[in-house]
Amino acid sequence: MIGAIVDAMTAAITRGETVQPISFGLFFPGARAERTGRNPATGQETTITASRTVKFTAGNALKDAVN
Repeated sequence: MIGAIVDAMTAAITRGETVQPISFGLFFPGARAERTGRNPATGQETTITASRTVKFTAGNALKDAVN
């Protein structure tokens, strides 16, 4: 059952939709721009390509439960 929920959420976010499980939080697609990074072992600069990501904002009920 949880697998089906995760699959449905993944499909919606992949389509660019926002998913909001009641009293839990908000999952939504985001984008990261291309940027310059640094290899911590060598100090050499490298380009980190642009990518898509999933962002999350906790809902008030979740925040209250944690605090």
